[in-house]
Amino acid sequence: MEASQECDVLVIGGGPAGSTIATLLARQGRRVVMLEKAHHPRFHIGESLLPGNVELFEKLGVRDQVEKIGMPKFGIEFVPPDLPYRSYVDFSEGWNPKLDSAWQVRRSELDELLFRNATKEGALTLEGAQVRQVDFDDGGATVQAVLDDGARRSWRAKFVVDASGRDTLLATKLQSKKKNTEHNSTALFGHFRGARRLEGKREGNISICWFEHGWFWFIPLVDGTTSVGAVCWAYYLKARDKPLKDYFHDTIALCPELADRLKDATLVDDVVHATGNFSYASTHATGERYLMVGDAFTFIDPMFSSGVFLAMQSAFDGAELVATALDRPAELPAARRALEKRMRVGPRDYSWFIYRVTNPTIRDMFMHPNNAFNAKQGLMSLLAADIHNQGPAYRQSLRMFKLIYYFVSLIHPRRTYAGWKRRAGNIRDHGALKGETIQTSD
Repeated sequence: MEASQECDVLVIGGGPAGSTIATLLARQGRRVVMLEKAHHPRFHIGESLLPGNVELFEKLGVRDQVEKIGMPKFGIEFVPPDLPYRSYVDFSEGWNPKLDSAWQVRRSELDELLFRNATKEGALTLEGAQVRQVDFDDGGATVQAVLDDGARRSWRAKFVVDASGRDTLLATKLQSKKKNTEHNSTALFGHFRGARRLEGKREGNISICWFEHGWFWFIPLVDGTTSVGAVCWAYYLKARDKPLKDYFHDTIALCPELADRLKDATLVDDVVHATGNFSYASTHATGERYLMVGDAFTFIDPMFSSGVFLAMQSAFDGAELVATALDRPAELPAARRALEKRMRVGPRDYSWFIYRVTNPTIRDMFMHPNNAFNAKQGLMSLLAADIHNQGPAYRQSLRMFKLIYYFVSLIHPRRTYAGWKRRAGNIRDHGALKGETIQTSD
């Protein structure tokens, strides 16, 4: 092994969270090393962005580049399993009407764009570098990695940022990763060419389609392909008795509207993916010499497309913490407490809806959005990722949405109990797909 090279900050992972925080810290004049185990462009699911991302792209100086690779997205379509009509909501209906749009993007393109931008801003970036070990001591940390050719490299860093995504390198090392027993799901997904889309301005909107075993996403991309995925309760995929591709097509057939949109479409490269979407969170995000950002800290169900936003926002907030740790260590304890609290806001707010989204009451509220007590404004601000910039009015409107939900649930006790009982049974089964990803062309 070569002698350890020195740096101020070592970032593990070159996805949106890692590339964002590496860019911001390099701009501060710090010696930043970012290690990515794969090579860009690399496949990643999660193509739908939120309006809250736009300001972050502007601050990174990449908005124009993202716009060139993106399909404009102005809102969401909700497709119920048992009604002859659909519901449409626009991001502009939130508290801040200026947050009216975002994009659908291929993550391979977006992630590479952000990674190359970090290099341009002065970070030392290395692909094909798998971090194998991180050891902390009073002076910092020693990080060891293995390169594609088998060579071993070592770095001495004053601070380590874990942006390793669902590898959760530090949370696993520290045994701080806790599976969320309130939610457990799996996903089947692929890309189609020739799918029928919405018309006009709504062409790029994401569609959420409920079905018996979960929900589908339908995400149009600018190159003419459409990302389609089914997020299901774990028991459903565990029951698979045929090749994954056939099972995926059978699953699509359970949603007539989606099946109709795909009747003339072809599966790109004849490939279907499957993965476990088990939600989790680390007991903490920060330490004296480390920080976990994005999915390395917490992962929630992707229904509201919050993943990239939460990853990048945690990187912006985390960059301030790293600066405090390196420049003003006496202020670090207070900064850590503040960041720990802030990083839980988004996952907590989104999760409340995610845990209830298959409940008939929530489904009815989404299908008949009403702005009584500003409840719809609060919901749309959440869906636009405007969760930190609004004052008490936003919080109050979210509370009113929840109060309406509880009231409607109380006046329909049988339906509410049946929905609760079914969900309790669904989340009890943890036996399917323990986090792996399967690719198939059979």
